[in-house]
Amino acid sequence: MTYTYLHNPGCSTSRKGLELLESKGITLDVRKYMNASEQLSVDELKDIAVKMGGVSPRAFLRESNAKDAGVSPEAPDADLFAAMAANPKLIQRPILIKGDKAVLGRPVETMLDLL
Repeated sequence: MTYTYLHNPGCSTSRKGLELLESKGITLDVRKYMNASEQLSVDELKDIAVKMGGVSPRAFLRESNAKDAGVSPEAPDADLFAAMAANPKLIQRPILIKGDKAVLGRPVETMLDLL
């Protein structure tokens, strides 16, 4: 089974999560979603929410960055998905995806439940 790791190399938690998974011998497809060529679409973000158990995008929204960007955490889900797709800094990280499941790696050890 392929694992996809949504990674922001500028984030220490994301780097720690990557190190943890690699130390377990997990082969990852690392997606650096902050890069313009690897940004997530609205549909991909909706799919991640479904894989996290049908959660609202608020479950993986970086509220401090949303506030700085003028995005209200109380906005409708459609608006949050659109804002996150347009501004990847609004996406909490890291996120590990395996098949039809996804988990937010906060704390990073949470990702071990998906192995």
